[in-house]
Amino acid sequence: MSLGLKKRAQTQAPPAAVVPQHVAIVMDGNGRWATRRLLPRVAGHKQGVDSLRRCVKACVDRGVAALSVFAFSSENWNRPADEVSGLMDLLVGALAREVPRLAADGVQVHFIGERSGLSARIAEGIAQAEAATRSNQRLVLNICFNYGGRWDMAQAAAKVVAQGLPLTELNLDRAMALAHVPDPDLVIRTGGEQRLSNFLLWQSAYSELFFSDKLWPEFDEAALDEALAAFARRERRFGQTSAQRADAAAPLAEPAALNPASA
Repeated sequence: MSLGLKKRAQTQAPPAAVVPQHVAIVMDGNGRWATRRLLPRVAGHKQGVDSLRRCVKACVDRGVAALSVFAFSSENWNRPADEVSGLMDLLVGALAREVPRLAADGVQVHFIGERSGLSARIAEGIAQAEAATRSNQRLVLNICFNYGGRWDMAQAAAKVVAQGLPLTELNLDRAMALAHVPDPDLVIRTGGEQRLSNFLLWQSAYSELFFSDKLWPEFDEAALDEALAAFARRERRFGQTSAQRADAAAPLAEPAALNPASA
């Protein structure tokens, strides 16, 4: 991808803009939303697709460059078989319906996660979605599917070793599944739970965390704006002191010989 998104050094001063460049979301609460309405859990997941559609548009409108969402974890295979089957059918249908819209809106889609073992129809749908949106530039949408943070670190380490490179932090970072975008500035989790649940463990080392009590189908533009406003109030120090961050952000004074006021 070529949106000009690059990994930021942890010592770099935060940008002047308060809008996060990369937002990541644990979309939690679909099943509970459905259960409270005496509906099958898959109905909540269908409603969750609508919420994701709104969130993608809202991120584009607010100037977010990358959005990563936790759609299906590697642990979710342990859920009841009928729910897993319903989720797979929902994914296939959503790809057919949503990808043309995403392509028209300038969204570049990436599926992040282990693909071996996926059914042929899902693997084909994923490949077609990525191919159809490859040249888009308005927003990078990373859909973490059959993904786990520990899997990500393990596959990165295996890749580095296979390349004959030392296991350094930089080499591992370059081998991570989300190496094409900067680390998330803001990680949001809906549904009232306050944990990462094996999502972007490496990439979230310096992310700001925001926990919403809203279930994912209830998470709307106002809820996103609340999270963005909270992010704008945070001081991001990346291990430094506040004074160091202020010094790094301050403009350098002009040399006296080049300053007309000193002549």
